Amino acid sequence: MENIHIIDLEFQHAKEAIGCFLIPNGKSLILVESGPESTFPQLKKGIEKLGYTLDDVKHVLLTHIHFDHAGAAWRLAERGANIHVHPLGLPHLASPEKLWNSAAQIYGDNMQRLWGEMQPVPRELLIAVQHEEVLDFDGKMIKAWHTPGHAVHHVAWQIGEVLFTGDVAGVQIAEGPVVPPCPPPDIHLEDWKKSIILIKEINPKQLILTHFGSVSAVTEHLDALNFMLDDWAAWMKPKFDAGLGMEEVIPEFTSYTENQLITMGVSAETRSCYEHANPSWMSVGGLMRYWKLKAQGRI
Repeated sequence: MENIHIIDLEFQHAKEAIGCFLIPNGKSLILVESGPESTFPQLKKGIEKLGYTLDDVKHVLLTHIHFDHAGAAWRLAERGANIHVHPLGLPHLASPEKLWNSAAQIYGDNMQRLWGEMQPVPRELLIAVQHEEVLDFDGKMIKAWHTPGHAVHHVAWQIGEVLFTGDVAGVQIAEGPVVPPCPPPDIHLEDWKKSIILIKEINPKQLILTHFGSVSAVTEHLDALNFMLDDWAAWMKPKFDAGLGMEEVIPEFTSYTENQLITMGVSAETRSCYEHANPSWMSVGGLMRYWKLKAQGRI
């Protein structure tokens, strides 16, 4: 297996909520995910603890542009790192105003506390990667797989028999159950299921989840994710059909998902970490929007 160092960014002081992944490549470093800008000091500390510096990071591979995965990319670009991203995500990193303002409507006064700052990445440091494109970093071959479903601009990165899956392979904390992060606006169940099939066809020996860590039972993990996607979507459908609002659905869904974790033996501490990594209320917004677009014939 590859030499991969997991850096726990300790998002909101929670263990194993968000990770970044450092891959030594000669005298330089490849970083998968940047995490949010709010955790940049922890990223710096983690890199230095391994005997490197931020300036050693020459390439950053982003699975997608959500703040918990890409918010600190601009800080690494300031030091000259190339930022590799899906073509649909690239314009939002070059000009992040729309991305920031859209998120601000959801998070309000919590934006700074949760995500820190967001500045543009210089266009010359942004590199769009195509589906199945192979990047050669001084002999280190990395393949990009476009994997929509969670986000239209999602990429899974393959290095040998390891696949960095961002959010497309779900969230699994402390060997608990896998759950699907379903925030708005891009949730598309049919595309997500196709991406799961694609991952099975790639047949990696190991999945690396941003939330959080390594999975070796790949098929079982993906089958469990598929089941939970259907379960959550089916739970949400009658709520949408009844015309219920977010304020009515969120408490019910939060209780539903918490009871699922309790039934599966997940401790209170780990349930809290799941909520940091994958807030229940975000999935209400994403799945309700999915059913709305389905009803309108737009997906």
